[in-house]
Amino acid sequence: MATMRNPSGMVTWNDNHRADATAPSMEGCVMERPEICVGTRGSALARTQTGWVVDQFRSRGHEVTVELVSTRGDVVTDVPIAAIRGGDGVFVRELERALLEGRIDAAVHSLKDLPTAVTPGLELASVPLRASPFDAFVGRTSPTIDQLPPRAVVGTSSIRRVMQLRARRADLDFRSVRGNVDTRLRRLDEGECDGLILAAAGLGRLGLEQRITEVLRPESFWPAVAQGALIVQIRSGDARMAAIVGEIDDPSSHAAVEAERACLAGLAGGCLAPIGAWARFEGDRLHLGACVLGPDGDGIERIVSRAVADEAESPDRLGRRVAEALRGQGADRMLEAARQAESLRRQA
Repeated sequence: MATMRNPSGMVTWNDNHRADATAPSMEGCVMERPEICVGTRGSALARTQTGWVVDQFRSRGHEVTVELVSTRGDVVTDVPIAAIRGGDGVFVRELERALLEGRIDAAVHSLKDLPTAVTPGLELASVPLRASPFDAFVGRTSPTIDQLPPRAVVGTSSIRRVMQLRARRADLDFRSVRGNVDTRLRRLDEGECDGLILAAAGLGRLGLEQRITEVLRPESFWPAVAQGALIVQIRSGDARMAAIVGEIDDPSSHAAVEAERACLAGLAGGCLAPIGAWARFEGDRLHLGACVLGPDGDGIERIVSRAVADEAESPDRLGRRVAEALRGQGADRMLEAARQAESLRRQA
C-alpha cells in the first residue's frame, strides 16, 4: 500500500479558512503572484494529501502557499452525502469557485469526489501516483466481515458499500457514519459500531495502516471509481500551471482513472451511484473491470464486465466500451431502481 505523508512544518498554511467561499478575500493569493497558491479542504486527510503535493512542487524549486477553503460537504455532516443538496460535487464546488475567481492557482482533490462532468473553465490536469484503490474494513469486535456475528453493526454512508455488504452479509445492520477519518474511528472506538468501511488510501496517507483488519478487493468488493487517486485541478488555458503540475503526473495512474471515469460517465452515474471499477496495467495493456449494483427484492443484484484495451484504444474508449457492456446486461434498469430505493429511504 502506498503511503503519502506530509512531514510536519513543511507547508505554509494561509489561515483565511472561509466557511463562505462566495465572499472571497484576495489577501494571500493575488493575481500575477510569483508563487503557486494551492487550495484544499481543511480536513486532516485533505491537508495531508495537499501537503504531499506541495512537497513535490517545492522539491522542484517552486514557491508554494496553501489556502484552506471550506466546502458544503465539510459543513453538513449529520446526513448522508446523497441527502445533501447538490449531491455530486459537495466536496469540490467551493474550491472550483476559488480557482475560477483566481484566488488560487490549483486545487487538490480526491478524484473520487469529482463529478464526471468537468466544470467549464477548469481542467483536470495531473494525477500523481495512485495509492491503494481498495476499501478497507476496520474491525473492532471481529477482524473480518465474514467473522462478524449476525446483527453486528457496520458503519458506512456509501450506497455502493452498503449494497456490497448486503450482498455478502444480509444479516448485518448498517449505520450511516460520516465525518473526518479521525471522527469515524473515534465513534468506532466508543462502541457505536462493530466495524467501519473506509478507503485504504486515506488510512495509509494518515499513517493509520495499522487500523486496517481486512483489505476488500474485487471480485467480492469493488472500489469507488478513481478511489486512491488525487487530482490537481487548474484553470483551462493556464500554460504555466499546466507545465508545473505536469511534472508530478503519473501516466499509468492517469490512464487508469480516465478509463474508470469514462465508464462511470457512460453509465450516466454520479460519484454517489452504486458503481465500482478498477483499472490497472498488466504489462503494457490496460485492464478495466466494473460492477453495477441494484436492489432485487430483499436481495442485491450485481453485474460485472471486464475488458482489456486494444493496442490503439484510448482509456476513454475502453471505459465507454465496458459501460456499453454493462448497459447491455441491464445497468440502466438497476441504477434507476437504486435511485428510487434511495429516494424512498430518505423520505421514510
